[in-house]
Amino acid sequence: MSAIDMLDLFSGGLSFLFTVLILSYLIGDNPLFRIAVYVFVGAASGYVAAVVFWQVLYPLLVLPTLSAIQSASLAQGLYVLMPWLGLILILMKVSSRLSGLARIAMAFLVGAGAAVTLVGALTGTLIPQFNATIDIFGGAVGKGGFELVELLFSGGVVLLGVISTLAYFHFGAHPKADGSMRRLAPVEILAWVGRIFIGITLGVVFAGVYATALTALIERISSLINFIASLFGMF
Repeated sequence: MSAIDMLDLFSGGLSFLFTVLILSYLIGDNPLFRIAVYVFVGAASGYVAAVVFWQVLYPLLVLPTLSAIQSASLAQGLYVLMPWLGLILILMKVSSRLSGLARIAMAFLVGAGAAVTLVGALTGTLIPQFNATIDIFGGAVGKGGFELVELLFSGGVVLLGVISTLAYFHFGAHPKADGSMRRLAPVEILAWVGRIFIGITLGVVFAGVYATALTALIERISSLINFIASLFGMF
């Protein structure tokens, strides 16, 4: 048997073994399933650590530091000082006495992450959705007959979905005479309609996830059958 055949047999055997271990969860949580999960988590953690080091820490921290040391440049030294300071502060979390110092770096990371997320939500979701809604009505200009009705209906549904979904996440409320907090009636109606659109969206997403999982299951079962068949020389 050649080295390539041995490699295929070894990889196929591992694939078969871990597929069976994962599918053993169908009979309930058991040690075999936990072994497979631990191996996957460990391998994924090791892979992520390697990617972070070689694609983030090494090119963006280690190499600039070595370059600053070799050039003896004050500007480069100040440039790499801040990342090293942040790294040291984050490592302070391992000490219960010095963990408070890590809040400085964590606050910076959370603030920067929140700003990036907010800008991404505006430029990547809200503004494109706003422009897409306007474009639907803009495309109805100069149209007539059934095509105009179709465009206006489609645009109306999209506009209603956008407004009602945003209204669902409107949490402003006013106190009533009995002390309870209620939103305005128009907002409540729009929020109720928004729940319908959100439910439809989540249903479509779940169907897509289910179809993807079912496809992966069929592929794994097919792989098991092919491995067993090739192992016994059936084809």
